[in-house]
Amino acid sequence: MLKLLRPAVTRVLTPLGRALVRRGIGPDAITAAGTLGTVAAALFFYPRGQLFAGTMVITFFVLADLLDGVMARMTGPGSVWGAFLDSTLDRVGDAAIFSGILLWFVVSDEMVLAGVALFCLVAGALVSYVKARAEGLGLTCDVGLAERPERLVVGLVSIGLSGLGVPYILPVGLWLLAVASAVTVVQRLLHVRRQAASVPPRPLR
Repeated sequence: MLKLLRPAVTRVLTPLGRALVRRGIGPDAITAAGTLGTVAAALFFYPRGQLFAGTMVITFFVLADLLDGVMARMTGPGSVWGAFLDSTLDRVGDAAIFSGILLWFVVSDEMVLAGVALFCLVAGALVSYVKARAEGLGLTCDVGLAERPERLVVGLVSIGLSGLGVPYILPVGLWLLAVASAVTVVQRLLHVRRQAASVPPRPLR
């Protein structure tokens, strides 16, 4: 679903991206600004229990993750540095979101949900690491139930609706996300194992 929506969102963001490029603003600056805004919003709003307001601000900055891609295509072939920076700062933004909601659970003395949020944070990082390590070894790893966009949508929607007073939505969303992330890690491990079985042994650093 998210892959189908991406072309429509790209068309909406293209005029803004073109205007920013004309003013000499590069995609790396948008990537950094989006991450900085996400981190600041998550760590300011969520620990205070302002879940809906925080989610709205974060959603605004998350759009930078699409905008920088639009701008990169306008300015020519994507750079290795730009791809590296984008992937790295994605991890920072995700960590801030789940750290913020984790702090809220700790303040609210919801220790079980704090543990679930911590698991989502670690599992999300592991999902990304498995893919990066596999690709670093020359393998593919584009599989899994819950890739980053799906995890981000489930997390933000459940947090935002909880801020509007929808009962049980946040615990359900986090447990669903925890299970989906764990399944994705297993799926990727098995996928890489199947590929690795057919690769001749070679020295690895």
